[in-house]
Amino acid sequence: MFQLEQTATFEQIIKKSRFLAIALPIATEEEAKAAIAAHAEAGANHNCWAWRIGAAYRFSDDGEPSGTAGKPILAAIDGQSLTNVVVIVTRWFGGILLGSGGLVRAYGGTAAACLRSAPMVELKPSVEGHVRLDFSDLARVKARLQAIVDLGIAEEQFTATGADLVLRVPEAEVEAVSRLISDLTSGRSELKID
Repeated sequence: MFQLEQTATFEQIIKKSRFLAIALPIATEEEAKAAIAAHAEAGANHNCWAWRIGAAYRFSDDGEPSGTAGKPILAAIDGQSLTNVVVIVTRWFGGILLGSGGLVRAYGGTAAACLRSAPMVELKPSVEGHVRLDFSDLARVKARLQAIVDLGIAEEQFTATGADLVLRVPEAEVEAVSRLISDLTSGRSELKID
């Protein structure tokens, strides 16, 4: 799976109708709804959209014939193996009817062209783990952990003697990270995977 690094746009004219696609990275359904509200053009004829977050998805034809806009946009998202993304395709009608097949190609094609030009990053499967560190080990361990690509410190809570960290560890790196923490702390701390 992949996700967008940043917002992307693409515009084209098809039989005098103007199609504008905008693709945005999102993390929640609320962010998707906010993005749709923020980027829907009031003066346009249709603001069709689709979003996907993992297995969850939604789409809307916004007044176009059923199945001619939202589903093709979602198919473009799935065709790029994307998650955590919303794509809005806005149409200003140019006076020439496109027919159902033409609408499917126009909406799906505009969304796909937008996504193909967008910078993406590959999502690597990760797990959550916990580690309790003494103050004497905290700075050294955090510095070494932050050098590991795709590892994130999700939470840090200080205690009387140090800190408890919640880590997002790439599945492929669990053993190496566990060994690193144990080595850096001379066995005083260990990574516990949920």
